[in-house]
Amino acid sequence: MSQGSNFVDYVKINCRSGHGGAGSSHLHRDKHTAKGGPDGGDGGRGGHVIVKGNAQLWTLLHLKYRKHVIAENGEPGGSALKTGRTGKDEILEVPLGTVAKNAETDEILFEITQDGETRILTPGGRGGLGNWHFKTSTQQTPRFSQPGEPGQDEWNILELKLLADVGLVGFPNAGKSTLLSVMSAAKPEIADYAFTTLVPNLGIVAYRDNRSFVMADIPGIIEGASQGKGLGLRFLRHIERNSVLLFMIPADTNRSLKEEYSILLNELEEYNPELMYKPRVLAITKTDLLDDELQQEMKAELPEGIEAVFISSVAQKGIDGLKDVLWKKINS
Repeated sequence: MSQGSNFVDYVKINCRSGHGGAGSSHLHRDKHTAKGGPDGGDGGRGGHVIVKGNAQLWTLLHLKYRKHVIAENGEPGGSALKTGRTGKDEILEVPLGTVAKNAETDEILFEITQDGETRILTPGGRGGLGNWHFKTSTQQTPRFSQPGEPGQDEWNILELKLLADVGLVGFPNAGKSTLLSVMSAAKPEIADYAFTTLVPNLGIVAYRDNRSFVMADIPGIIEGASQGKGLGLRFLRHIERNSVLLFMIPADTNRSLKEEYSILLNELEEYNPELMYKPRVLAITKTDLLDDELQQEMKAELPEGIEAVFISSVAQKGIDGLKDVLWKKINS
């Protein structure tokens, strides 16, 4: 079962924060006081639109159909210095790794990385000051107060970048989904054609002594992904959050290993040069197709400067060795 249609990693939401309540311009009156001084209270703050991290969420699906989020207005101030009630905040719960952006400018506002972390996405208007604030020695009974500040009405984008320890990088059909299904309990859709994996699949890989790490199968990079070709850019952003990148090249590739590796590296660099500083491991997959002689030949043409492991997911060859190498890299 693929996470298919349930994996939503991008939503655009219209956020309207509450207006601040008006300050009161009341003058104190009671049966003993005919002409009292100012006692108008302040208006309440308008409700904020707030984003809150929730470690139990993996997707933005629950926000997909919530196009408008409207926080409550603040109440006006009252007599006897009574402050108006604050407008109710609207809280949007999001998975960790969610980035908030302004839809018009594309400016990144913040990123949520902790469970329970809260950030204000669209602040509510401040309440107006009541007339007692404006009392001076020369103006004993000001009859004016401040109106509340208006709320804001803006479009924002919430975008999810997966938080995983290992991200799988390779062309379509490099065997990424098969590896994930063998190494973890994830059940990705597996077929031999480009873009079988249309959404990132996450799997928890069990390691020795009850330890584990998270692996994400990111849809295949194809040449030109960094220019937005294919499904490129949408998925490349998931790689930004992985701590180790596992490059996968199938043994039956038409190109040389070095050539295939350099194309993959080039795609990453074009998209975000910072990705070049992440630790990398290379897995040569589908090695059940090789005899010993061919494997020795391939070892001789491996790219330099990257640790390589020969594996076969189908034959379960080299999988434990690969887990050891990845665990060392994650924790180094």
